[in-house]
Amino acid sequence: MFKTLDESEQLLKGILKESTTFPGGVHVAVCPPYTSLSLAASLLKGSSILLGAQNMSDQDEGAFTGEISWKMLRAAGCTHVILGHSERRQYFGETNEKVNAKAKKALANGLLPIICVGETLKEREDGVTAKIITTQIQGVLAGLSSDEMKNVVIAYEPVWAIGTGKNATPDQAQEVHALIRSLVARQFSAAIADGVVIQYGGSVKPDNAAELLRQKDIDGALVGGACLKPDSFAAIIRAAKVS
Repeated sequence: MFKTLDESEQLLKGILKESTTFPGGVHVAVCPPYTSLSLAASLLKGSSILLGAQNMSDQDEGAFTGEISWKMLRAAGCTHVILGHSERRQYFGETNEKVNAKAKKALANGLLPIICVGETLKEREDGVTAKIITTQIQGVLAGLSSDEMKNVVIAYEPVWAIGTGKNATPDQAQEVHALIRSLVARQFSAAIADGVVIQYGGSVKPDNAAELLRQKDIDGALVGGACLKPDSFAAIIRAAKVS
């Protein structure tokens, strides 16, 4: 929940200016607040930068005051949507079942979902990370077809490493990413698992991005605070060399 219209405009213009230095083959998307989506679509028109939203309803329309539907996002120019972010789970009570319903709605209507999973600090300290991630992956992907999975991005965001000063090491992140890929293989197929993009999102910064992105099963980054300044966001994107 950052950036007014004027602030969004300045940030997006800064990112566009930096985009001339982005490596070829790296896909970049921005997910501004709802109020800035139409502005962003206008500014990004003709660029390679994709547009996504931070959340959406699992309903088409109706008496759901304050909610945003896939129709509204598509009309505003979105191609992607983040679903099940840890803050949505923590502060707004979203469950795996709710995230699953939203993912199905997005996929049925031409939006590519970026589906988030991750454990809390207590869960990691209790040694139940694998159990939590397994339950979340099975829940949020329940009932999806193999064809639908080809249009799904998964983001692993350890809740304990978001804005806490604690960082997951590249090895810790890789371990969970490998687990997620194995779970997708079990639920769908090895081919689907090999093709799925799994992003890491937990205090990704310019100084740790390259090492994280070098890990075998880390395909990208879901960037939080570091995307609020064009130079830091661009530095992370430049670290994403395509092998």
